Amino acid sequence: MRIGIPKEIKNNESRVGMTPAGVAELIRHGHEVMVQHTAGENSGFSDAEYEKVGAKILPDIESVYREAEMIVKVKEPIKQEYKLIRRDQLVFTYFHFACEQELTEAMIESGAVCLAYETVETDDHHLPLLIPMSEVAGRMATLNGAYYLQKTKGGKGKLISGVPGVNRTKVLVLGGGTVGEAAARMAAGLGADVWITDISLPRLRQLEIELPVNVHTLYSTEHNIRKELPDTDIVIGSVLVPGDKAPHLITKDMLRLMEPGSVLVDVAIDQGGCFETSHPTTHSEPVYMVDGILHYAVANIPGSVPNTSTMALTNATLRYALALADKGWRKACKEDKALYRGLNIVNGKVVYKAVADVFGLKYEPIEL
Repeated sequence: MRIGIPKEIKNNESRVGMTPAGVAELIRHGHEVMVQHTAGENSGFSDAEYEKVGAKILPDIESVYREAEMIVKVKEPIKQEYKLIRRDQLVFTYFHFACEQELTEAMIESGAVCLAYETVETDDHHLPLLIPMSEVAGRMATLNGAYYLQKTKGGKGKLISGVPGVNRTKVLVLGGGTVGEAAARMAAGLGADVWITDISLPRLRQLEIELPVNVHTLYSTEHNIRKELPDTDIVIGSVLVPGDKAPHLITKDMLRLMEPGSVLVDVAIDQGGCFETSHPTTHSEPVYMVDGILHYAVANIPGSVPNTSTMALTNATLRYALALADKGWRKACKEDKALYRGLNIVNGKVVYKAVADVFGLKYEPIEL
């Protein structure tokens, strides 16, 4: 199969779809891999490293899309890429369709096969291609929250760890999944007092056992969240409903409960955000203020640490990319239910129910 790896063109997105090590494995399986010139440069991988393992370097993004049967990338295609995607071309990436109607309509029109990393789901409900970036995003959410808590950055001027004789920062983490656990661990390690919420009692019990003693569990209800907000310094929103929009757990009126200079970090912004006042921001303009509360809602948080993120992502995606390339997407999805669940749009049809429901589109499950 001819596999293309384009350079990411989303604002300040420095990751690349695959490392040279991953490319080497695809080539070892007999596939042809084409990498756009300088695609890996910002992640620390030169064209020479890709060429050394046998990749073909193409001069521009148009060439990559034109020659490839399968595209492997990181972020959803943006407007400049829509016209480059063609019918039957397999695009393997993060899509997050539920919060992007224009993207959804463009991919329907393209006739491409859109297989989304974020909805590849195993029988035991793990999301293997979301986990590595969730681990990065959770850790970075805490670090960014602590950074913007500085007075010079618009925050209330508190040190996350405190010092002897001075209270620590209080961090509230909404959602006890991979992002939430990573955020809570990082915050606890930095010395904060941490509360983590979830609606699953078994998950809360697990977190209670596994997390450090300065992390406290709390069942997630609006009442409980409201009660915690007045003395919370950083709120990290990490709620995920696979393939669907995130629920709003903090509404605009709840901001009045918080002290000015508190920080909200919305890691769920890729899925629409879990704060009512959230809207996507970029690494170049990451924060904005609403009612005295600082909002950080960068839609590609792991893009700020692209070397770590690209290697972690390739570790997770490679086995699935190999299956798709070796067998073709139909056979690979037929043999692996996790990959099958990754199919969102196929040849103009919406085959993932949550995406269809969000936009009132016809849901047409695919039979393989």
